Amino acid sequence: MEKDAEDTTYRYEQALRGTEKQRYVLRLYVTGFTPSSARAISNLKALCEEHLKGRFELEVVDIFQRPALAKGEQIVATPTLVKLLPVPMQRFIGDLSAVGGKLFGLDLRPRYRRPLG
Repeated sequence: MEKDAEDTTYRYEQALRGTEKQRYVLRLYVTGFTPSSARAISNLKALCEEHLKGRFELEVVDIFQRPALAKGEQIVATPTLVKLLPVPMQRFIGDLSAVGGKLFGLDLRPRYRRPLG
């Protein structure tokens, strides 16, 4: 029975390591350079740099310049973030200022930080 527990622990640790190496493909739809678009871009870049450093591709799409792409993706509001990879595909609407829910939706876990003192 002890061998089964060791195997399970090993597989779990390997799975966690795998999530740290996953590559994320993200597409952010915006409408021109509005304050909301600028906030969304800034918030998303900060989130990616903190939690996905070196493991993400980000494409920003201005729907005024590429309306066919937005129509094909059925974008009805902006800013909208689409996580293409890893699957499942997910969408987030807004300027991404509420990071906590986005981490959960992107299947990311906040890094553990030891309390000071």
